[in-house]
Amino acid sequence: MIVIVFGVSGAGKTTIGKLLAKRLDWRFLEADDFHPRVNVEKMRNGLPLTNEDRWPWLKLLREQIERSLAAKENAVLACSALKRRYRERLRVSNDVKFVLLRGDYALIEKQLHSRRGHFMNLDLLRSQFADLEEPESDEDAITIQLGRTPEELVEEIKARLRLAGKDSK
Repeated sequence: MIVIVFGVSGAGKTTIGKLLAKRLDWRFLEADDFHPRVNVEKMRNGLPLTNEDRWPWLKLLREQIERSLAAKENAVLACSALKRRYRERLRVSNDVKFVLLRGDYALIEKQLHSRRGHFMNLDLLRSQFADLEEPESDEDAITIQLGRTPEELVEEIKARLRLAGKDSK
């Protein structure tokens, strides 16, 4: 299974994704690591990515998902996946589950301000919220409301996806 933890920049995708992967004893994948340098530079300079910028990146992510599933390797992928068509591109089978981390603008902005060493320019947060297409009921995604500890959020994700981790063996 692949669990894709998605949402706007600053929602906590990496923090929650890493903790979830650790609790499940699964591999963790960071979608940002798949971006070409030109995309990273655009975002660092406050320029939003276009669909044309994203399609090659999404292709690489899809190929990684396919490899992981073919190898029967469970993984958690932290990925923005803001638009439905991006999520559709990444959903290679029913073994790919999506988890939206939802928070209001003020909460996410506060989290972004406290983050260090990340390339995302704070000016892009508004465009991220504008681009976010929350999942429709037919997408079979779960939504997790932020505002609690990462541990609490991970426990809710595990419960809602019916996942048992190494800590419950």
